[in-house]
Amino acid sequence: MGNCPLMEDHGLFGPESVTWRVMGEPILLVGGLRALLMQGLHPKAMRGVLQNSSLMDPNEAWSRFTRTTEFVRVRTYGTHEEVERAGRRVRRIHAKLTACDPDTGERFHLDDPDALRWVHVGEVDSYLSVARRGGVKLTDAEADTFVAEWRRAAEVVGLDPDSVPGTVGELRDYIEGERPGLRFVPEAAHPLRLSLTAPLPLLLTPLKPVLPGVTLLAFATLPRWARRLYGLPATPVGDLWATTTLKALHTGLGLIPAQVRYSPAARLARRLMAA
Repeated sequence: MGNCPLMEDHGLFGPESVTWRVMGEPILLVGGLRALLMQGLHPKAMRGVLQNSSLMDPNEAWSRFTRTTEFVRVRTYGTHEEVERAGRRVRRIHAKLTACDPDTGERFHLDDPDALRWVHVGEVDSYLSVARRGGVKLTDAEADTFVAEWRRAAEVVGLDPDSVPGTVGELRDYIEGERPGLRFVPEAAHPLRLSLTAPLPLLLTPLKPVLPGVTLLAFATLPRWARRLYGLPATPVGDLWATTTLKALHTGLGLIPAQVRYSPAARLARRLMAA
């Protein structure tokens, strides 16, 4: 009985969506890290985070990541009420906080649409890219549907859904158009260095040896121009290594029983999709 309200209200996406099929896959953890790396190349978005959070405090890095992950979970699988509550909280925080651009002296709010739009696109592009390269089966039409579905998620953070890309082609055109203004700001600590030093909660300490490797894989999945902006090598060999590693990881994860492999929310979503 307790599940009835959830079964009636599937939130933004629901069992017939491409989003539910893609987002439950564990390989998407790499996509989440890649999304943060894409965000880090937009000076306004990065400075907004740097000046308003404890991102650069290694003791706080993990808790911020878990909060972000929880927001993604609610937005993907939560009921409309849960999504609206989470969105309201994020919009309120963004509207209240400001940051300063040291290059121009301009002060801006964190709900600056240009920065929010880049964060949204970096997220969608990262999930889709990692899923497809890892071997999650998606046709070109389904990939377009995924991008279009995520317009609903853009609205949750306060963006006009019509102002964000609705197809893979529009996604690529937008990223290409933004490239001239992207760079890694000098006051930010390099994420690869942070992955070596960030202390993990006791429960996750066994993951410490693999965290730098996962971060390195997330970097390798970035487009070559983005890797160059982070001061890292960018070659076709790196692209091939990233794709091969993602495929091997996705295949390996597929051998783990579903009740262990998927999160509780993803397991429920899979049952609803099967029904």
